[in-house]
Amino acid sequence: MVSGHPDLNNSNANLVIVEQLCKALNDIAVRRLDTLYPEYVIDIEAEQEALLKADIIVLQFPFYWYSVPALMKKWIDDVFSYNFAYGAKGDKLKGKHLFLSFTVGGPEASYNPLGYNHFRVEELIKPLEQTVYLTGMNYHPPIYSNGMVYIPNVYNTLEDVQSKALKHAERLILSIKAVSNSMDIKLKSLVTQWFQRFDKLEPEDEFFISHLSHNIHWEMPDGVFHGHAGFREWYKVARDTFKPNCQHIVEQIDGVKESNGQFVGQLRVRLIAETYSGESVNMLVNEYWTFELDNDDQIVISKYLVEVVNG
Repeated sequence: MVSGHPDLNNSNANLVIVEQLCKALNDIAVRRLDTLYPEYVIDIEAEQEALLKADIIVLQFPFYWYSVPALMKKWIDDVFSYNFAYGAKGDKLKGKHLFLSFTVGGPEASYNPLGYNHFRVEELIKPLEQTVYLTGMNYHPPIYSNGMVYIPNVYNTLEDVQSKALKHAERLILSIKAVSNSMDIKLKSLVTQWFQRFDKLEPEDEFFISHLSHNIHWEMPDGVFHGHAGFREWYKVARDTFKPNCQHIVEQIDGVKESNGQFVGQLRVRLIAETYSGESVNMLVNEYWTFELDNDDQIVISKYLVEVVNG
């Protein structure tokens, strides 16, 4: 969680939300920008390292002038840099999940064409939504609450605002848990990492091996392979055939289905590559992954089948 409130200790709502998440989620790490960077000098390397360690990222902030506070805007500008978050090599955040969680001062009725703010909140945060798309992260519906300003004897009561903050935190916690526990999300996350690494065709294969059962049944158009040794045999052939920096485009991932205690996912993938023999490849395939979860809640594939649709 990245907290963008400029003075969180004196917040009436954001502080409650942050504290509730810390109580409910054991593996949460909070980056308080107000205490880390009171002079607005962002440690880019430290922030990027924190993001790399995360599977789910939450931007928590009060809605300031239809956007994020200045400190969080500077954090985005500095940290989401070229070749990190976007650009030719900027795939470091790809496949992660991002939630926008924020408190809105104005009432819900004001955020519509007839209200004094004219636009729906979802319309006003489109630049942030597009930022998430550009980085290749998975965008989730924003979680926000209206009427979150307390002005003594003028607007709201402190009890009412903090009660809304507690309910906001509950919604956010449920959404985070749903993402972290969803089998579809787990598969999509692995698929993203899987093909990123395949495209590079690096000699190291431990990442793949860590997600393959010892008795993996690996069935490709060019043959059937068994176990880790079989996979390594196939992977060597692939590395000897295709030039690095090929491109796997995942066109479709069907919902995960459960069968006999295992899970099955179907993918439609297009491979665009160049071979060492000078051949250009543009091949569309269906892939079927049969898998289960290990004790660390990680996907382990027991059967990997590929059939060519056209090529």
